[in-house]
Amino acid sequence: MHKQRGITLTGAILGMIVLAFFGLFAAKLTPAYIDFFAVKKMLNAMEAQGDTKGTVRDIRVSFDRRNSIEGVQAVRGEDLEITKEGGEAVITANWSVRISMIYNLNACLDFTATTAK
Repeated sequence: MHKQRGITLTGAILGMIVLAFFGLFAAKLTPAYIDFFAVKKMLNAMEAQGDTKGTVRDIRVSFDRRNSIEGVQAVRGEDLEITKEGGEAVITANWSVRISMIYNLNACLDFTATTAK
């Protein structure tokens, strides 16, 4: 007699449930990470184009102008922390996102994007 090998129906269903669970997490968390990378891209572009050399108000307006294109809802120009270090402006954006996953399970994500090297 040959021993049969393979996956059972129960094993396949459990495997699909686990994959669906992780797929749900990935689908719900992806927009928050897209916003994070968009903010980093905006800050890097501002630094590359010299928009960090103006006044605090100019920096905030420049960020808001770029944000109107990117459409990030979590961070606005007024939320930026702007400091001077070594004669250069350092722009930091800190924000938290709370995402409802399932029932009463939430994911709390803290993001920090900065122009500091």
